[in-house]
Amino acid sequence: MSETHLTSKRIRQLVTASAGIFLLFGLRLIDVQAVQAGGYTARANSELLNSSVLLAPRGTITDINGVELARSVAAINIVVDQVQISDPAKTSVFVAPYLSMKPSELLPLLSGTKRYQIIAKQVQPAVWNSLNEALKSYNNQIVKQPGGLAQRMLGFYSERSYVRDYPTGMLAASLIGKINEAGVGAGGLESSLDSTLTGSNGRYLFANGAGTIIPGSKEVITEAKPGTSVQLTIDRDVQWVAQDAISAAVKQAHAISGTVIVMDPKTGAILAQASAPTFDPTKPIKDVSVLQNPAVTDAYEPGSVGKIITYSAAMEEGKILPTSTLTVPYSLKVGGSTFHDHEGHPTEVLTATGALAISSNTAAIQVGSMISHDTLYSYLQKFGVGQLTGSHLPGETQGILHPVSTWSATSAPTIAFGQGYSVTALQATSVFATIANNGVRVTPNVVAGYFDPSGNFTPSKPSSTTQVVSPTTATQMRLMMESVVGKDGTAPEAAIPGYRVAGKTGTAMRANGKGGYSGYTASFIGFAPADAPRYVVSVVVQAPQGQHFGGVVSGPVFKKVMSFVLQAKHIAPTAPSKISYPLTEVALKASQVKASHASR
Repeated sequence: MSETHLTSKRIRQLVTASAGIFLLFGLRLIDVQAVQAGGYTARANSELLNSSVLLAPRGTITDINGVELARSVAAINIVVDQVQISDPAKTSVFVAPYLSMKPSELLPLLSGTKRYQIIAKQVQPAVWNSLNEALKSYNNQIVKQPGGLAQRMLGFYSERSYVRDYPTGMLAASLIGKINEAGVGAGGLESSLDSTLTGSNGRYLFANGAGTIIPGSKEVITEAKPGTSVQLTIDRDVQWVAQDAISAAVKQAHAISGTVIVMDPKTGAILAQASAPTFDPTKPIKDVSVLQNPAVTDAYEPGSVGKIITYSAAMEEGKILPTSTLTVPYSLKVGGSTFHDHEGHPTEVLTATGALAISSNTAAIQVGSMISHDTLYSYLQKFGVGQLTGSHLPGETQGILHPVSTWSATSAPTIAFGQGYSVTALQATSVFATIANNGVRVTPNVVAGYFDPSGNFTPSKPSSTTQVVSPTTATQMRLMMESVVGKDGTAPEAAIPGYRVAGKTGTAMRANGKGGYSGYTASFIGFAPADAPRYVVSVVVQAPQGQHFGGVVSGPVFKKVMSFVLQAKHIAPTAPSKISYPLTEVALKASQVKASHASR
C-alpha cells in the first residue's frame, strides 16, 4: 500500500472519529438543553433558590366613621436555614442579645437540618436591621482571617410579616376580640369574621448566595391578597362614653360586671356595646373567659324590665288601657306562693300607668292573669325571648324560656313580673327597641359593610323586621313608660332636662347557678326622645353591693350615655307631652271631672 493511500486512510479515520465525537457532544447538548432541562433546572433551584411565604395582611376593622379599631401593622419575621449554620452554639451567643433572647432559647432553633425555621416573629424592622448589620460586620472581619470563609455566620433571612394592632386599646375589646399567636381570631368579631378578615398568603422565590438573599433575586410566584376590611356600626366616641360610664358604675357599686348597649331602633344598628371589666387585646390573655362578650353570652332574669312585655301583650289583646284601674296590694298569694312588691305599702288603687311607674309586682301578676298562658308565651317569643337575636355575634346564647307544658302553678305570675325566664342584654335591648319602633322588631346588627382589597364598599343587607304589637299599643306604652322617669316613678335619676325620656327599671333577684338566688341584677333601659325615639340605651349591672335598685344604680349611667348621644347626634330637645296618663284612681277621677267641665 502506498504511503499516499495510507495517509488518506488515516485522515478518513480521523475525520470519522472527530465526527463521532462531535455527534456525541451534540446529542449530549440536546439531552441537557431539551430532554433533561427541567430536571437540571429543578436541581439548580433546589441548590440555589429558596421558597418562602408572602404573608397577607388581615383586613382592618373600623368604626362607622372609619376610625381604626383593629389593623395589621408591617413587621418582620426572622428565619434561618439551619443547614447553613456551622456553629449553632457560637451563633446563638452572638445573635441572642439582638433578639432579646437567651442563648439557651435560641440554640434549639439554630440546630438541625430544617431549611426554614422562624426564630423571631413579628419584630420591628429595626431589630432585623440591627442584627443584619452585625452579621455583615462580623462576616467581613472573619473572612480576612485564615480559614475564616468557613467560619462565617450564615443562613439568616427576613420575611415580611404583620402584627395585629388595636389602636383604641381596651375600647370595645369584648366586641372586637383579638387574634391568637397563630394569627387566627380567638374571640369577638375577630373570631366570627375570621374567614372574611383573613387574606390569602402568596409565595416567592429568592436566590441564596453565601447565606444571604442575592439582591434582585426575589421573584413573586403568587401574590398575597389582603383580607376584606369590615366597617362596624359602632361609633368610637359613643363607645368611649359608654365604656367610661359603665366602668365607673361597676367600680362604684363593687359589682361583678356591667354592660351598656346603644341601638338605633329603626335600623337595628348598634352604636356602642361596652362591658366592664374588660381586657387589653394588645397583651397576652391568661384567662380565655375574658374573651367572651357578656352582652350576648350572659343570660339573666330581667326582672321588672320584663313587665313591658306583659303590659304590651295585655294591651294588644284589649284587656287593659293605660287608664285601667287596678287594686294593688303589697302582697298577693297565687298558686300556693306569696308574691310581694319590693317595698311595703298599703293597698291602693292605681291606673295601669301608675302601677308600671312604681313597678308593682302584684299589679303585673294581675295584668298577666288577664291573658292565657299560651298568649303570654307567644308574646314573649314575638319579642325575641328564648331565641337568638340574629346579630351573629360570637358565643350568643338564646336565653331560657320554658314551654308552657312545663309551667308550674307559680310560673305565670313569676314570668309576668320578669322572672322565671332569662335574656341577654342584647335581647332586652331589642324588646325596648321594638316599642320605640312602633311595635316593629328589627334584628340587631353591628356590621355596616365590607371593603374589598381594592377599596370597593359593599353595605350589609338591611335587618329583617317583625311586627310584634300595633303602633297604637307601642305609642300608648311609650307614654306610660315616660311616667317611670317622672318624680313619682322608679327612675327620676334617668330623666334628661329638655328631652322626653321613656324607660323601665329592673331589679331582679340574681340566679346563683345552684337553683337559688343571690344578689341582684340592676338595670334600666330607655329611649329618647319618647315621642319620636331615635336611640335606645340599656344598662345592666350584675351583683351591685349596697344599693341595688335599677333606677339608682343604672339610671345615672343611662342619663350620661343618652345625654351624650343626643348631643353628639344633634337631636333637638322636645316639648313636654300634651298627654299624660294619671297614676292613681283619684287622679283619674279628677281628670275626668276636669274634662267634663271643659266640654260644657
